[in-house]
Amino acid sequence: MFINLINLCRDTCTYCTYKKEPGEPMLSMLEPTQVLALAEAGKKYRCTEALFVTGERPEQKYGQARAWLSSLGHSSTVEYIREMSELVIEKTGLLPHTNAGSLTKKEMIILKDTNVSLGAMLETSSERLMGKGMPHEDAPSKNPKVRIKTLESAGELGIPMTTGLLVGIGETPEELVDSLFVIKKLHEKYGNIQEVIMQNFAPKPQTGMAQFPQPSSEYFLRAVAMTRIIMPNMNVQVPPNLNPDIFGRYIDAGINDWGGISPVTIDHVNPEFPWPSIESVQKVTEGRGRRLRARLPVYPEFLKGGFITSGRLLQQISLIADNSGLVRDDYIND
Repeated sequence: MFINLINLCRDTCTYCTYKKEPGEPMLSMLEPTQVLALAEAGKKYRCTEALFVTGERPEQKYGQARAWLSSLGHSSTVEYIREMSELVIEKTGLLPHTNAGSLTKKEMIILKDTNVSLGAMLETSSERLMGKGMPHEDAPSKNPKVRIKTLESAGELGIPMTTGLLVGIGETPEELVDSLFVIKKLHEKYGNIQEVIMQNFAPKPQTGMAQFPQPSSEYFLRAVAMTRIIMPNMNVQVPPNLNPDIFGRYIDAGINDWGGISPVTIDHVNPEFPWPSIESVQKVTEGRGRRLRARLPVYPEFLKGGFITSGRLLQQISLIADNSGLVRDDYIND
C-alpha cells in the first residue's frame, strides 16, 4: 500500500512531479483516519506492506506543514510517521516501510521499532549534478554526502535499507559505475543494504527536464547488468510499471525483484505509469523460467540475520511469513 503521507517537500528536483505546493490539486496531507482507511483497504487485498512516503522535511520550508503537524500533536514529519506506523501495525498488521528522504540517525532511531526497513535512494554519487542548471541544484538533500551519511547511519543502527539509482539524469557512465561502487562499499562495511533499485529517468511534462532525453533501453539494460556484475549477491529491483513493454528483459539483465504492486493506490512518484497486473507480471516472470513469490518489505536474509528486534514486528511477521521468510501462499490466497 502506497501511503502518500505528505508531498510538500523542501527540495526541488527538476525531474520530479511528486512534490506539490500549497493549494495544488494533488497536495496530500493525510489525517490518521485517511491513513487507516488506506491500510484497511490494503489488508482486504492481502497486502503486507504499508509504504509511507513523504517529501523531504516539509516542515522546514512550509508554515502549512508546521501548522498541520502541530494540529496532530507533532513537531516533525518523522514523529507523525512513527505514530501512523504504530496505528497501522496495531489496527491492520501491515508492516511499515518508510521513505522520507535523508533521515538522521536520531530520526531513524525514532522509526526503528515501528518499521521493518527504511529507504533512501542514493540516486547518484555525482556532486556535479548539484551544480548550476543541474537536476539537484535546488535539492540539498540530494547531495551525495548527505545521502551517504543517511545510509551509513542506517548501517550503524543495523536497519535493513533499500537504496538505488536514478539512471539517465545526466550522469556519465563513469559516474554511474562510481555510484554502484559507493553502494557496494557501504554494504561491505555494514551489511544492511537489502536491495538496490534501478530506476530509469522518464521525462515528465511541466518539469525542468521535460525535454531531456530519457536513457535508451540498451543503456539502462547495461546499467542493470552492471549492477549485477558489481554486486553479484545483491537483491536488484527494476519497477515493472516504468517499462511496461519490455520489463521481462530485466530478468535477463540480472534482477531478482519487481518491488511493490499496489492493488489500491497509484504510484504517486510516477503516476503516469500504472501498475501492471500481478497476473501479467507472473506470466512474464514464469516465461523467463522464474517463479513469482510475494515477499515482505524486509528480505528473508535480514529476518534470519537478527536485524528486526521489535517484538511486535516479529510477532506480525510470524503470522504472514513461511519458513523461508517469504509471504505464505495461503495468506495471499485466503
